[in-house]
Amino acid sequence: MRTVVFNQKGGVGKSSIATNLAAISASQGKRTLLVDLDPQCNSSHYLLGDRVNDLEHDIMGFFTEVLEFRLNGVDFGSYVSNSGLDNLDLVAANPLLGDLHAKLEAKHKIYKLREALTGLSEYDAIYIDTPPAFNFYTLSALVAATNCLIPFDCDEFSRQALYALLQNVQEVQVDHNPELQVGGIVINQFQPRATLPRQIVEGLREDELPVLDSFISSSVKMKESHNESLPLIHYAPKHKLTQEFVALYQELGD
Repeated sequence: MRTVVFNQKGGVGKSSIATNLAAISASQGKRTLLVDLDPQCNSSHYLLGDRVNDLEHDIMGFFTEVLEFRLNGVDFGSYVSNSGLDNLDLVAANPLLGDLHAKLEAKHKIYKLREALTGLSEYDAIYIDTPPAFNFYTLSALVAATNCLIPFDCDEFSRQALYALLQNVQEVQVDHNPELQVGGIVINQFQPRATLPRQIVEGLREDELPVLDSFISSSVKMKESHNESLPLIHYAPKHKLTQEFVALYQELGD
């Protein structure tokens, strides 16, 4: 399965969700790849810390090859780095990805990532982290994926934006990728004692949106995990937050 974690809004936990689900997948013995398409490089830093600055190859190299028509005979695996964790590899992002965006978009290269990822038979699961925008990179990820997870933080602005986001995903399904399914809406940084988040979730379910049952709480343990460059399943395997991610992973059936 190729899972894209996508939301046009920033700060909703895309990188945390993508990285932790990938780490859980790997801990279950599945050969897993995490692809970071966000120029902020959050997933890359989460897994590698400062080591990300020493990489010789990253996703920037792949898209440069795409623009220069030099992909024949080039193995996408050459852009893959070892995360240091068993069964988990990474294609790191690069802060300069924005410099290529306009050129890639003008040349309509949105199918190249799918071609590359479908050729990676050695992986059981692939997770794709995306930037907080509906742009060339997110469109490429949606075209390449079979499953879309939508992180959601419970505020009114996010609720209003969610409907436009779902429409964008539907358009990608119709125009580019009929295999793409919405795996569900992930309620992130949930505060169960607060009234507004509960009301918003109830409203989404009343509208029959695919809200998943596994909520992710707000916890300082997430920041600690980021600081240690170690996903929760390895940093604090018995913590409540970790178990919430495990429950999410199991609900998704990955």
